[in-house]
Amino acid sequence: MLKWSLLILIFLIPMIPTFWAIIELMTKEINSIYGKFIWLLFVIFIPCIGGLCYFLFGRKRLLKTPKAHV
Repeated sequence: MLKWSLLILIFLIPMIPTFWAIIELMTKEINSIYGKFIWLLFVIFIPCIGGLCYFLFGRKRLLKTPKAHV
């Protein structure tokens, strides 16, 4: 029989990218409000996979990058 602490770790560790993605989506300046909304829904409704997909595919596109002034 598994101990409670091991069960908690098994369920919480995969959720770390999800919580991290939600916090980042809510606090960072994002280029597209619609993109932010879609990613937020994706991360919330598909928890473990959504967070990982956000960091692999969506993060670089959404975050605002400082523009060089010439």
